[in-house]
Amino acid sequence: MKIISDPLELKEHLKKSNSSVGFVPTMGALHEGHIALIKRARQENEIVVVSIFVNPTQFLAGEDLDKYPKKDDADKKICELAGVDVLFFPTAEDMYSNDEVKICAPNVRGYVLEGATRPGHFSGVLRVVMKLLNIVSPTRAYFGKKDAQQLNLISLMVKQFFMDVEIVPVNIVRDSDGLALSSRNVYLSKAQREEALKIPKSLYAASKLISKNILDTVKIKEEMHAILSPLEIKYVEILNRDFEVIEKVQIGNTVILVEVIVGETRLLDNIWL
Repeated sequence: MKIISDPLELKEHLKKSNSSVGFVPTMGALHEGHIALIKRARQENEIVVVSIFVNPTQFLAGEDLDKYPKKDDADKKICELAGVDVLFFPTAEDMYSNDEVKICAPNVRGYVLEGATRPGHFSGVLRVVMKLLNIVSPTRAYFGKKDAQQLNLISLMVKQFFMDVEIVPVNIVRDSDGLALSSRNVYLSKAQREEALKIPKSLYAASKLISKNILDTVKIKEEMHAILSPLEIKYVEILNRDFEVIEKVQIGNTVILVEVIVGETRLLDNIWL
């Protein structure tokens, strides 16, 4: 496995090959969810590139940038064992300059749900993903469905900017207790983790209602709120896959999304129907 930190060196390295490239962008602290992305990239491409970069532009003032978990040595070992060909490990100085051209999240989709309480967050996400995709020029780039709004906005950016890359969504990986894997789960105490299990329970309850042909989104959200209480609920939303509000669940075109705060930890989860 080759480790590269300089963006131009990586571009030059990848130019030498005509092989298909699968790219997995991450912020490190890798877990089984990331490994699932890497495995999918390994199955579908001749070269696999993983980036590890804790992107400062997507953190707002007072958020956990300085505390974000870092496991550099373990991450390198995981990538090596997973068959990664190139690990891109840049610094903020490698990625950003003082006076930059910027990309902004769309005025509606970028400022609802998670974007409503984190204004500017998705502009920072799109900014770094645009840079990473331009550096790697992958055939395919792999993103987890857990960050559904992020996935939607990245797909929108690629479409609207006519970028030559296939965005591949990969299913959520869950721990044995049902909690969606996240690098932030390490912040949870044992008691908080028990409380966090209300999140997958609420999504399971929603799917049970839908299986009984209860499709009214207001009724489903009421049931989910009851299960999630007394957690601090940022949102429970039922949208179509264009992230538009719907009154009835549309099988094959619906996402149910949850964001809650457990202790001081922000947790996201969703199901695609």
